[in-house]
Amino acid sequence: MGDIPGILPAVTIAIPLLASVLILITGRYENLRESVTIVAAVAMLGTVLAMLPSVLQGNRITLLIIPMVPGGDFALKVDAFGMVFALTGAVLWLLNSLYAIGYMRGLKEHAQTRFFFCMAVAIAAAIGIAFSANLLTLFVFYEILTIITYPLVVHIETPEAMRAGRKYLAYLLVGGIFLLAAVILTYLLTGTTAFVPGGFLEGTGSPVVLQILFLLFMVGFVKAAWMPLHAWLPAAMIAPTPVSAFLHAVAVVTAGVFGIVRIAGWVYGMDLMAALGLGTLLAVIASFTIIVASLFALTEDNLKRRLAYSTVSQLSYILLGVSMLSIAGMTGAMAHIPIHAFLKITLFFVAGAIIVSAGKESISDMKGLFQKMPVTVLMFSAAGIGICGLPPLAGIISKIYLAIGAVEGGVPILLIVIIVSAVLNASYFFPIIYTMIVEKPEKEDALHDVSEPPLTMLVPIILTATISLLIFFFPTMPFLDLIGIAVAEITGGMIP
Repeated sequence: MGDIPGILPAVTIAIPLLASVLILITGRYENLRESVTIVAAVAMLGTVLAMLPSVLQGNRITLLIIPMVPGGDFALKVDAFGMVFALTGAVLWLLNSLYAIGYMRGLKEHAQTRFFFCMAVAIAAAIGIAFSANLLTLFVFYEILTIITYPLVVHIETPEAMRAGRKYLAYLLVGGIFLLAAVILTYLLTGTTAFVPGGFLEGTGSPVVLQILFLLFMVGFVKAAWMPLHAWLPAAMIAPTPVSAFLHAVAVVTAGVFGIVRIAGWVYGMDLMAALGLGTLLAVIASFTIIVASLFALTEDNLKRRLAYSTVSQLSYILLGVSMLSIAGMTGAMAHIPIHAFLKITLFFVAGAIIVSAGKESISDMKGLFQKMPVTVLMFSAAGIGICGLPPLAGIISKIYLAIGAVEGGVPILLIVIIVSAVLNASYFFPIIYTMIVEKPEKEDALHDVSEPPLTMLVPIILTATISLLIFFFPTMPFLDLIGIAVAEITGGMIP
């Protein structure tokens, strides 16, 4: 076990970049253009899966791309934690691409070539973040992801969309400035930006300096959407639903929480985090966000905005797990990344299917949808139940680890946060399910033209829900196996 050289990390990133060029070339021929997207998604998933066995053996696949400065080369490294993000992203890009074809055609959206081009570049940036060997490389891909997703957010080009896009850029670009400052300060303190399991900052600066540095990183990773730096995410729901799904499950917000976990485990280390009191800081931020965002979700009648506030809340479960500074807590934090991704993308897929098939966005207008869209509504119900942490969907797995981590880490008050949050989750999901299944439309003919969405949309909905079910029954294959390796790396060999 150890570092082994390999070119597959670069190939994985190059595939969607090449596809983006071909998408532009074939843009006038939509069947060919979309075939390029699907073929590229399958190929990228194939290269990720090709690296999986080696990573599961404890190896890290490395590749130096551009020598720059000692400790700050532009380089890639595929480790177990990066593979969790990359595998999740690769599977969901394929399913989201298939779904997007049905959605964009169903609504006859404009600028579809631009849409698929930006999606391809964005997934390349997300995989680059997952495979970054150091802070400098991560920063480059992180900022590419910000820029390339802006056209997706403003896709419909209405005044409201343009306002949302300005807010999106303002938050994320200012966050990028803080992240760059954090990277530079880290390099000045240590002479390196390379990720090291267990961290490398201990003894390099005064406690105050290292605490300030952590705050810079936290603001820098504003994509994690922790409160009060969250307003950009609900505003971005003006974008087409495949973009919303991509932001919440595949790339953007996942990149934010991924970065914070990286900093905690591979820059600071759990012992230094505890010594500096950073676990307490994270616990306060996460607890506040989890509860308050859930309360905001309760007030939203627009389905996509309610799901957006749910994401703000659910992402902070990951921060909460990190704050526990325990093996079970860190395991729960990492596990929640793919688990939340598959559940939340199912919910967004259904929201988009309802827009295409029924033309409805407000929950209060969705009475009786089960009569016409039974499969779609059942998939939403299953994913909603999973987000609440109820079996047999995967959401319960990460929440059990987080509950154990709260006790293991000596912070049982965080267990109360998890329980209260679960009640709030049920409070904003169960009424939606009740409205769709039990309530009757106010007018008898209100749903006469409504039916299940096209198969290109329905199949991804079923698959993402099914994967969430399979993770519940087979959690170790491969996600918990990968997470076990990652946690062992940063805790000195202690396997959860």
